[in-house]
Formats: sequence, C-alpha cells, structure tokens
Amino acid sequence: MKNNFNIRIKVKTNYIKEQSAPDESRYVFSYTINIKNLGNNSAKLISRQWIITDSNGNIQEVSGDGVVGQQPKIDSGEEFIYSSGTIIKTPVGSMEGRYFMEDRNNKKFEALIAPFTLAVPGLIN
Repeated sequence: MKNNFNIRIKVKTNYIKEQSAPDESRYVFSYTINIKNLGNNSAKLISRQWIITDSNGNIQEVSGDGVVGQQPKIDSGEEFIYSSGTIIKTPVGSMEGRYFMEDRNNKKFEALIAPFTLAVPGLIN
C-alpha cells in the first residue's frame, strides 16, 4: 500500500497453534510488518493505532508509542521490519490500523495499514 508520503506496508500473518487454545476461545497469531520508505525524505514512526476485530464483531483498539519498543527512523529507500502478535476469540478475524509518522521537517502524516486477515489455516480458501 502506498500513501502520499510513499510509505509501503506489507504484512504476513501466522497462526500459532502451540499457544492457542480453541476450547477456551483463544487464537494466537503473529504478524510481521515490513515498512518501506519509497519517498525522498526520511520518516520516523512515532506511534501506532490498531483495530482488531474477531468474527463475532468484538473489537479491540490498541494504540501506543512506536512499535516493539522502538520509534524507528526509516531513511529514503530503507525498510524496517518487525514482528508482534495478537490474541482473538475466534478462528478468523482481521486487523487494520495506522502509523503516525513525521518527516525530517517534523511534518506529521499517517501511513494507513490496509485490513488483513487473521485465520486458522484451512478455514478460508
């Protein structure tokens, strides 16, 4: 996905069977995010906001400073990759969100994270 500041965001998800307990409505997923700066200016990730929805319509909103304890500066042409995780109560759900960022001139902007699916393998074709 691209935005006005040429930040591309790619997401890969993984179901973690060993940490999940379906009989207790506990489904654990990891996700790896690749944030690439395709623009001409450096960009700093200041904070994040996630909306996590399970298939019952339960919504969790998560926000905070940076990602995985960092507020990375991503230079032009560079990328920042990190992994994290979430727990939902159903075998299928989704996540979407945004990163609040600023460029080297302290101009603030948002990089939107398109909705992506969290799903136990084999449930969705």
